[in-house]
Amino acid sequence: MPYEKLEAWKMSHELALKIYRKIGSVAADRLFGLTSQARRAALSIPTNIAEGVAKLGCREFRRYLDISLGSLSELSYLLMFSRDRGLLSAKEWKQLDEQRNRAGQLIWGLYRSIQRRAGGTR
Repeated sequence: MPYEKLEAWKMSHELALKIYRKIGSVAADRLFGLTSQARRAALSIPTNIAEGVAKLGCREFRRYLDISLGSLSELSYLLMFSRDRGLLSAKEWKQLDEQRNRAGQLIWGLYRSIQRRAGGTR
């Protein structure tokens, strides 16, 4: 199945685009490290889903979904930090965090689905 058809990938892709827009608009010159790390974490989520789909076997795909979930957790903290430092408004944080949470639910659902098929091949 092409990764573009996976709802988890679609939601993660949209999240990455939003992070690039919102976090990128934060004074990048003085917050380069935070901006760069948040963007990398956000981009890692759909990238690892796309790469995992191309791997042979459920075990490999689950490994890449694990990485996506780790990046989601990292992004969660970076968004919280940005909110607490006043770099994101409460409203902006809530919108991004809701989308991050939804992406996480979809990735976990995909992970469980793949895990159920772990004895077979894709």
